[in-house]
Amino acid sequence: MTDTDIETAVATATGTATGTAVAPLPEQAGAAASGAAATERFRSKQSASGGAAADTQRVDTLVSEVLAAVHEVVRRHRVSYAEYDALKSWLIQVGLDGEWPLFLDVWVEHVVEEVANEDRRGSKGTIEGPYYVPGSPSFDGAAALPMRADEPGTPLLFQGRVTSVDGTPLPGARIEMWHADADGFYSRYAPGLPEWNLRGTVVADERGGFAIRTVEPAPYQIPTDGSCGRLIAAAGWHAWRPAHLHLKVSAPGHQLITTQLYFRGTRHVDDDIASAVKPELILAPAAARSGEGHEVTYDFVLDPA
Repeated sequence: MTDTDIETAVATATGTATGTAVAPLPEQAGAAASGAAATERFRSKQSASGGAAADTQRVDTLVSEVLAAVHEVVRRHRVSYAEYDALKSWLIQVGLDGEWPLFLDVWVEHVVEEVANEDRRGSKGTIEGPYYVPGSPSFDGAAALPMRADEPGTPLLFQGRVTSVDGTPLPGARIEMWHADADGFYSRYAPGLPEWNLRGTVVADERGGFAIRTVEPAPYQIPTDGSCGRLIAAAGWHAWRPAHLHLKVSAPGHQLITTQLYFRGTRHVDDDIASAVKPELILAPAAARSGEGHEVTYDFVLDPA
């Protein structure tokens, strides 16, 4: 690839190339709206937690090494001023678009999660993603997630048990679930959906058991009408996430696990743009014994706190 080719690619990523156009997604999936909602939720989360105190030596080490890695890329690839200016323009636009939560959650969070949970003996975790909302409606033992009367999609019964690593059942464990609908949209991030659509928290019974009725989600593209979309187009990547269920599972005296569960044989389970799929997180639903849709059993094992 020549310097001209590289400059063209970077300019395309920033939207500075002439004649470059990125087809917008439907309004409800737009980058600006999704980015604003994700940014606001993150700010609320940080405000509630008070933020983490910065260790000066740690900040010095991390920032210095990140900058050194960037400097090495500049030297190795002999980055031109045109490319540098295109990058600067793109970084500014990511902020204006409100897409930093999206960018970081898609391309960085999976490595942070891997490092943070490398010593766990129980269930595997993966990224939270930008679409979590705390405080979903709570139900006991067996329940259906809140959904529209005519909710589209294949019915799914998701059931299992929550135990400690020594096999002890964890009654009262909380299984918090949220996911996209059959069109790939999340409530609270797409207008027209009920506030808690396909979001809920189920409290496990005395055996640690739970049964959640919902519908199978669809694969979806992350928003591509903003800066992240321009980068994806310039690099020739796809923007798809495989169909997945989001979960947070917790119990007193145990570490909370945040995870996603995927569906064997579905699109992009082998090439998730967010690199969040792990073999242990792939489900293989079977025909439901009720005759309606599918069912699957998946147990969670929590590490002691």
